[in-house]
Amino acid sequence: MVKKLLFVFILASVTARADEGMWMPQLIEALNISDMKKNGFKLSASQIYSINKTSMKDAVAIFGGGCTAELISTKGLLLTNHHCGFSSIAALSTVEKDYLKNGYFAMNASEELPCKGLTVTFIKRIEDVTIRVLQNIKAGQSELQKDSIMQAAIKEIEMGAKKDNHFDAFVRPFYYGNEYYLFVTEVFKDIRLVGTPPESIGKFGGETDNWVWPRHNADFSMFRIYAGKDNKPADYNKDNTPYTPAYSFPISLKEVQKGDFTMVYGFPGRTQEYLTSYAVDLLMNQQDPIRVMLREKRLAVMEADMKKNDTLRLMYTNRYAGVANAYKKWSGEMQGLKKTEAVTKKKKFEEDFLKLVSVDAAKKEKYTSLLSQFEKTYKDYAPLSRQYDYYTECLWGVDGFRMAAPLANVITELRKKQAGKESRFAHVFKESMPTLPFKNYNKETDRKLCKAMLEIYKRDVERSLMPPYLDSLFETYKGNVSALCDDLYNNSVLVDNVKAMEAFSGFEANVSRIENDPMYKLAVAINRHYQRAVIPQVTYYEKQITQLQKEYMQGLKDNIKDKKFYPDANGTLRVSFGKVTDYKGKDGVEFGHYTTLDGLVEKNATGEDDFYAPQRLLDLHAKRDYGQYAGKDGRLHTAFIGANHTTGGNSGSPVLNAKGELIGTNFDRNWEGTMSDIMYNPAFCRNIILDIHFTLWVVDRYAGAGYLLKEMKITK
Repeated sequence: MVKKLLFVFILASVTARADEGMWMPQLIEALNISDMKKNGFKLSASQIYSINKTSMKDAVAIFGGGCTAELISTKGLLLTNHHCGFSSIAALSTVEKDYLKNGYFAMNASEELPCKGLTVTFIKRIEDVTIRVLQNIKAGQSELQKDSIMQAAIKEIEMGAKKDNHFDAFVRPFYYGNEYYLFVTEVFKDIRLVGTPPESIGKFGGETDNWVWPRHNADFSMFRIYAGKDNKPADYNKDNTPYTPAYSFPISLKEVQKGDFTMVYGFPGRTQEYLTSYAVDLLMNQQDPIRVMLREKRLAVMEADMKKNDTLRLMYTNRYAGVANAYKKWSGEMQGLKKTEAVTKKKKFEEDFLKLVSVDAAKKEKYTSLLSQFEKTYKDYAPLSRQYDYYTECLWGVDGFRMAAPLANVITELRKKQAGKESRFAHVFKESMPTLPFKNYNKETDRKLCKAMLEIYKRDVERSLMPPYLDSLFETYKGNVSALCDDLYNNSVLVDNVKAMEAFSGFEANVSRIENDPMYKLAVAINRHYQRAVIPQVTYYEKQITQLQKEYMQGLKDNIKDKKFYPDANGTLRVSFGKVTDYKGKDGVEFGHYTTLDGLVEKNATGEDDFYAPQRLLDLHAKRDYGQYAGKDGRLHTAFIGANHTTGGNSGSPVLNAKGELIGTNFDRNWEGTMSDIMYNPAFCRNIILDIHFTLWVVDRYAGAGYLLKEMKITK
């Protein structure tokens, strides 16, 4: 009976999810290569990852702080998503030279534009350092002691990896701290914009189509890595030369077909696949609904002002995109979890797990107790999580509060200095003072955001849980939030660029004025309340949950012997694989596996703002001027979908065929499948991929930058 139960349990948890998993590349040989070959993969594990010879890993990079990019030429040419390059392109743009709106392609090396602050990071090697991190942990030590010992060990390992070379390094926990891996990296700092399509092409569909299939946007941008004369990372210098990589991806123009093998290689940000039913219940029924509601309101305020003129549009476009992206993702995640009855399925999994270990009395007692602890901890944590969300997503959605609060640390150090005590004033002043004039900030837009957020806060948060000073202001103004906000923005020097520059230019002389500023007083009161009354408790419970998850995770691995457990995504290099496939979205609605330029033109014909397409693109479509990029059906294919397990951070990842050739760039997931961060469902979790045919067509036929193709290795 036990063997039968074990077989059924393993079958349910493994075979139903053939495309699930974000696998560590250095373990592909041991865990996945046979499955990959059964699905059609033609290469070896060492061609994916090797520290002794050139491999695909040498062409996959962390782009900026949260995306992936891939090398597509021997001259350091990088391909990533338009939305990944968005902030760098916006920073280069002005109203006169609006590269977001109009697009930009350098026609020679001298026209490539340096991107200040942008970095590209490659992984040189990955090493299991679990024993070294945990070797000094002893029984009976407190969690605080253990954490201190582990952090010291991690710091020593990182410093050792960086010693006497130009590499950087970091250590990350896996399986909730049951394992640790060292990542040795090489970081390039001279990155230049080579080309980007107009926003109307790169972001065609806007927020209407975000997280949605079918898609038709050419979500790509191109950059180039420059290096010193030794081909090593260097700060920007006009004499730097294009980086010569160890490996770059060949590109295939063979048409993608349903059932083709696909592999995504990138840096997925964060998943939580092994959460308990209690965690999923909290996420689905409390956290996501609150966050979605608050972001929806903030987006409405920003959008209304952005439509007024190009100055405001450029000012808020990057922030709007960031707020909107999470808003729609959480919306889809919430609906997907409900649709698949995720909480019920998690409970069933937990019940089956307890039955599995019930043959051992000690294990049964241990894991029954563990799940009971989960239940109690989440019950206590839920109200604190709610308070924290109203702090971060509501109050801290107002620029005025976020800009003013850090000044408290500056003033504290200044007062120490003035009293003749030891002070870090100069350092804190440099680190904490806002850059003036405030960039991407408009006083009247922020006034509207403040009014909107405080109205919701007053409505939803119990008075006993509010910062006392904010509660007293609500009382003073008799609940008139509009009047309260008008007084703040009319009388504060901190929310006005001109007045703020005057006050900060003589900061020491003006410190008393700043301390009595109404925005400063309220922002500091809000921040101190949450830093003292809420955040420490949130941190306490989150540490408790992490420790419980660590035990639970190890319990699953120890007792479900035949299941291959992949670690949750944590921003490190991963491989996922699957096949090109269609899916059924909902009753009566089925989605094909690819889209064409015809669909883009059809959307454009609706006249909706998000579906505007430039006339040149429409003219090329009318003439069917597709060149070598046309499919067998004579149409230009724009995107396709696969069953690869992806998440945020996989944006810009190379999508490869069975021969390791680039066939597309990962850029999104379908709305129904955003729940894959919590629970992957092979029936409808799909990643959305920009077809390389569309990318090259835009570069060559639309932008006239076909010279770039000469440095690529393209197979037909």
